[in-house]
Amino acid sequence: MRQTELHLSEEDRAAVEEVRSKGLHHSREVNRAHMLACLDRGIPEAQILAVLDVGRTALWRTRAAYLQGGLDLALFDVARPGRPRAYDTDVEAQVTALACSAPPEGRKRWTMVELERAARREPGLGNLSRETVRRMLKKTISSPGGG
Repeated sequence: MRQTELHLSEEDRAAVEEVRSKGLHHSREVNRAHMLACLDRGIPEAQILAVLDVGRTALWRTRAAYLQGGLDLALFDVARPGRPRAYDTDVEAQVTALACSAPPEGRKRWTMVELERAARREPGLGNLSRETVRRMLKKTISSPGGG
């Protein structure tokens, strides 16, 4: 196996040792720190793969990330944007306020169906589904300080 040399700077070496020895880190981050430390010491790839039980691709990607972008790119996952929120906090506040208001005539409390219908009648909330209303209220109720 052809092995590209990797030499950590003193600062990076100290940071890698810190990830390996203290604090709470994801197992992937600790494994990557172990890989970088082993590569820095000149340990053969085959031995690293066997001892750490990682794939060859993981080792190659960790080395390449360090050489291209430094320690942070090699150790930590890049933040992913995720799906954008469909409704902002103003819409959630409107739905919550509606749920906290007086229930319809002849009812003791709101049902999801009635909340959905009432929310669809509100300006700007025309296409809310029952499931969306339920999730908004569940998030509000389960949040700290919620009822």
